[in-house]
Amino acid sequence: MFKIAIVGRPNVGKSTLFNRLVGKKLALVDDLPGVTRDRREGVAHLGDLTFTIIDTAGLETGAPATLAGRMRAQTAAAIADADAILFMVDARAGIVPDDREFAALLRRADKPLILVANKAEGRAGGAGAQEAYDLGFGDPIALSAEHGEGLSDLYDALREVLPEDVEPSEEELDAAAANEPLSDEEDGSELDPTKPLRVAIIGRPNAGKSTLLNRILGEDRLLTGPEAGITRDAIGVDLEWRDRKLKMFDTAGLRKRARVDEKLEKLANADGLRAAKFAEVVILLIDATAPFEKQDLTLADLIAREGRALVIGVNKWDLVQDRSAKLKELREEAGRLLPQIKGMPVVPVSGATGEGIDGLMSAIFAVHETWNIRIATGRLNRWLAAALAANPPPAVSGRRIKIRYMTQLRARPPYFVIFGNQLDHLPESYRRFLMNGIRETFNLKGVPIRLSVRTGENPYDKKKHS
Repeated sequence: MFKIAIVGRPNVGKSTLFNRLVGKKLALVDDLPGVTRDRREGVAHLGDLTFTIIDTAGLETGAPATLAGRMRAQTAAAIADADAILFMVDARAGIVPDDREFAALLRRADKPLILVANKAEGRAGGAGAQEAYDLGFGDPIALSAEHGEGLSDLYDALREVLPEDVEPSEEELDAAAANEPLSDEEDGSELDPTKPLRVAIIGRPNAGKSTLLNRILGEDRLLTGPEAGITRDAIGVDLEWRDRKLKMFDTAGLRKRARVDEKLEKLANADGLRAAKFAEVVILLIDATAPFEKQDLTLADLIAREGRALVIGVNKWDLVQDRSAKLKELREEAGRLLPQIKGMPVVPVSGATGEGIDGLMSAIFAVHETWNIRIATGRLNRWLAAALAANPPPAVSGRRIKIRYMTQLRARPPYFVIFGNQLDHLPESYRRFLMNGIRETFNLKGVPIRLSVRTGENPYDKKKHS
């Protein structure tokens, strides 16, 4: 599909236009400059045109090793990948020296270019748009991305740049759907190996999430560095690993709520949690030098409550000395601290060296299969009968609780229903006994289990009403 990159200095409105063209608020937007740091792709629609749009970090000046320099490198990669460029300037501010510097950079790219003067609403904006002629890219498109003004002129300009046949093929639309961020609706189906497996990487700031994902991808796709909190958007990237398609989401480091003061960080946290909420498998990346801090446990509990499969990645493993003893200790600690998802894989990795990546990917696929599993009703009820005989439920007010039948209602995560009498009084301890038994007997390790009760007759009993 034809790709267009939106570039320009910080805070000219690139992410606002990106959100408008894709029809969703996918990119974080704020009045502060420099909100966007990684590049983000989406499928844009304008009239009858469909194309891939790339939102980029503001073109900032700085040495290559600095954060600004690395952000600039990400933008340069987006320009190289694009078929055409939307060069955006701020009509209210007029043309500034940075605009001229980046105009020279874009001329060297030698790609079709559309000059966009954003924030052109009102008298001041109109005057600033006229200044854009000085850049030498022809007539600027005066628009307001925030208010949707001037999009018809942008359409005409895009129609000239795009190939005559811009209707995407069916294959391209399928690929584009995989590139779209996660929707707010769960699929609910069983394991389908033809669909991209959605994986989110979450963790505290500076746990090494972006470095790890870059290592998996084999390229510096995501901005990294020693500074904590570089990633702000939840960035989704597509990859294939041993013939399986994945959609992996890098997320902002999640801090304790009391420490999240800045508005931008709150937005980034919400974006990261949303990615985790609608992934299928979540990698909780912890620091091998400071494992299982309170925030790690809070995030693990969130993953369990949302019903996602969990893999714990112990990053910075290259810094650990006595590895065998440390790994045994971490796995025991994980089982003790996180009984609600007992048996989850604990995988040592190093984003810096690439150690443990194969083991991590294997754990992701294994736990995803478990998350999708359905257990035959006959097997469930044979286990239930033995469990009840060995440890019958207690009596309540002199009346014994009777459990008659069990079935699995759905997978993703495994969800079971038991039928019987007096089940509203079933103690929580007995529920845990049943859930632990199901987990151990049917090897449902690393995934949350749901168990609900229904009082009354077994609706699956064919003899009823006869």
